[in-house]
Amino acid sequence: MGGLDEQPDDARVSTRGQSLDRQIDALQVAGCRKVFADKKSGKSALRPELQACHAFLSAGDTLVVPELARYGRSLRDLITMVGDLRKRDIGFTSLHENLDTTIPGGRLIFHVFAALAEFIRELIVAGTHEGLAAAKARGRTGGLPTVVTAELLKAARDLLPDPERSARRSAPGACTRCDPRVMA
Repeated sequence: MGGLDEQPDDARVSTRGQSLDRQIDALQVAGCRKVFADKKSGKSALRPELQACHAFLSAGDTLVVPELARYGRSLRDLITMVGDLRKRDIGFTSLHENLDTTIPGGRLIFHVFAALAEFIRELIVAGTHEGLAAAKARGRTGGLPTVVTAELLKAARDLLPDPERSARRSAPGACTRCDPRVMA
């Protein structure tokens, strides 16, 4: 296991509105030498900074994360990633849960906490789906309000059978985001 000066770390936030400051501060207090930060969802496999972090690590290092939920949200992915680190003789520490997988008790606690983190995530997803279903039952839907009226939709459909009348010719300037190959 590496000393504090040998610990790289990984921080992540899920949305643009969230700040990494709290996580980075905690990692610096823990003595981490390099911070890899992603502003992407833990569900996404496309996390370039996490991939760079894993490539940076070498045998004897310890990866430090602010909390398990910041490293990944799928139990399978957490176990796979930490298992891959262990095969490379790289430790794993989560500051929030105060767990260290370089010792047997830490590995046990990791699996318990990872299972709980996945359970909590599934509860949140189920609650969100229930809330959306309840709102829909009351006639409310999420998202932006529709801007297409029945008349506009009919007019657009009337244009389709006639190849001589493209949307660009019929309504100049109305299709600024349309693909020019389709609009010709």
